[in-house]
Amino acid sequence: MTTTFPSISISTDRLVLRPFDMVDVPAYIEMMNDEQVVAWTDAPHPYTQVDAERWVRRIAAAERTQGHGIVFAVTEFLTQRLVGSVRLLNTDWRTRATEVRYITAPWARGEGYATESVLAVAEWLFRDQTFERLELRTHADNTASQQVAQKLGCISEGVLRNARIARTRTDNGTDGGWTDIRTDLIVWGLLPEDLEGVAEQLADAGGYATYDDWN
Repeated sequence: MTTTFPSISISTDRLVLRPFDMVDVPAYIEMMNDEQVVAWTDAPHPYTQVDAERWVRRIAAAERTQGHGIVFAVTEFLTQRLVGSVRLLNTDWRTRATEVRYITAPWARGEGYATESVLAVAEWLFRDQTFERLELRTHADNTASQQVAQKLGCISEGVLRNARIARTRTDNGTDGGWTDIRTDLIVWGLLPEDLEGVAEQLADAGGYATYDDWN
């Protein structure tokens, strides 16, 4: 049984999803230090050159080679600049199920890139990799991420109470100006049949950028 994803790139009309490269490091550092990314992810803060190089050289690549999932750098087709990331993780090869997480850079929000990139990954996952389930988990207060899930046709399946730690700004500036808070997670499921007609519906609605998606 196959237990690793192939090393590939995926293209859409506007984007290229490919493995991370050292050329992405400056933009990735800037993206990961954005306040909204800090608030909703568990990445180190401040995010340093060392963190970014470790991510590109070791962590992102190991996700695929060790069978955990796969990581894509999301880049614009025309400019080749980094505009986000999509990551598959917690992959169960027996049940053909995996989880997706996504981030959009602050300079690329409002373009619908999160929706477009995750849709492309989902279509590849179901069609070419014969997977049967894609799961998203969104923080209860992260409405932008929830809107991405809804646009993709995901079904809300329940709430994991007090299941993850997010970050919020502090008044006294301690801990780098951030403090941890507990948050609920909304679980969304996407099956192959849920994607039927989604791309056409998005096109009829004017494209991907209906919502200001980011993470």
